[in-house]
Amino acid sequence: MSTASAQIGVTGLAVMGRNLARNLARNGFVVAVHNRSAARTHSLVADHGDEGTFVPSESLEDFVASLARPRKVIIMVKAGGPTDAVIDELVPLLEEGDIVIDAGNAHFPDTRRREAALAAKGLHFVGTGVSGGEEGALLGPSIMPGGSRESYEWLGPILEKISAKVDGVPCCTYVGPDGAGHFVKMVHNGIEYADMQLIAEAYELIRLGTGASAPEIGEIFAEWNTGDLESFLIEISAEVLRHTDASTGKPFVDIVLDQAEQKGTGRWTVQNALDLGVPITGIAEATFARALSGSVPQREAAQGTLVADAAPWSVEDRAAFVEDVRLALYASKVVAYSQGFDQIAAASEEYGWDIDRGAMARIWRGGCIIRARFLNRITEAYERNPGLALLLADPYFTEQVGQGVAAWRRVVSQAALHGVATPAFSSSLAYYDGVRAERLPANLIQAQRDFFGAHTYRRTDREGTFHTEWSADRTESEA
Repeated sequence: MSTASAQIGVTGLAVMGRNLARNLARNGFVVAVHNRSAARTHSLVADHGDEGTFVPSESLEDFVASLARPRKVIIMVKAGGPTDAVIDELVPLLEEGDIVIDAGNAHFPDTRRREAALAAKGLHFVGTGVSGGEEGALLGPSIMPGGSRESYEWLGPILEKISAKVDGVPCCTYVGPDGAGHFVKMVHNGIEYADMQLIAEAYELIRLGTGASAPEIGEIFAEWNTGDLESFLIEISAEVLRHTDASTGKPFVDIVLDQAEQKGTGRWTVQNALDLGVPITGIAEATFARALSGSVPQREAAQGTLVADAAPWSVEDRAAFVEDVRLALYASKVVAYSQGFDQIAAASEEYGWDIDRGAMARIWRGGCIIRARFLNRITEAYERNPGLALLLADPYFTEQVGQGVAAWRRVVSQAALHGVATPAFSSSLAYYDGVRAERLPANLIQAQRDFFGAHTYRRTDREGTFHTEWSADRTESEA
């Protein structure tokens, strides 16, 4: 191979980077590969060199020299400090117009900072969300690139070719400037938290309500996966529930410790929603549910101590109960997606990103963890009305969710009566009731705020902002 022959490069060859490099090579691109430990570079070429054309380098200098201009470098290292370290080492070797792509799970404020710093040096920085795990990286992920439009003109054809395809349409599109790509990936992960928690609550309700075994619930989930609930997460949940542990012969899920871990994207999503003032209650409760699962001292202190005062549970009509849970799960999932898209809209306005929410739903249809049948319906909803204020208010989802509201209420109320924690189901229903209410009790809260802090209030009968002299004669004045 001649020098400067590679069309794109990958530095950082752990599992995700290795698989992404293989995906690029399999799709006909000449791929420069580099890793701080040269052994991984040599291993990739030795094990998979027949999948395409790789240009290995042991030094970062040789790696950069092997790339055709404008150089396109994908960084696949741990988010945070390690990413900054690679960027600092890489930038002096690049020239104006070159493109640096961070395809890790970076926090979007870091991406905004890096994009501004590199733009000042004449370089393009592209924060790119990649979803699909190890398998997606190899076979076709959902890809969410941010950065400049100019950089996407160079990168788009490459990323679209290696992405998943649904109905021939790539699961990749330009998201928006600076941190938009990593922001959308963050919200994707927040929705993923909610989706997983809701599925776990559905499993728990059926298990406790009917006494069904894990394999039996796996069969129920497999059946659900043939209808409106069809999704990657329902599919793998059915597989997990039907799996038998080899060492004990018990259902695998029954021997897994009930402490769910997290890497931080759910927390970031909730923290940002608080900053933006967007109520993503289902996502927040799912995130806190993971935290609760890991709160071992608190759980140990509560077990056998806190009074349940719950009625014994015996479901008489199993089929009807399972159908209620299915309908409640669907409605709650729609709420989670609706809240996530509200957060994307708020951030898009706050940061001037102009994100197309319909396009985001379209690229999530394949490759990613939250891929689901009803994402087609979400895309259609935003195509009908790009400015849709609330996904739940789209006629299709209004009808679909409305058909399950009675079942949703039965499930949440029965869970409460029988002492079963359903934070995501319950908070999603509370959000649904809150957002549809003609009047909320926030009027009392605002009056309280004026009483103790002179924070003022607005009236229902005339324009203006007012304050009442609560500690004096209680006269009202216009603020």
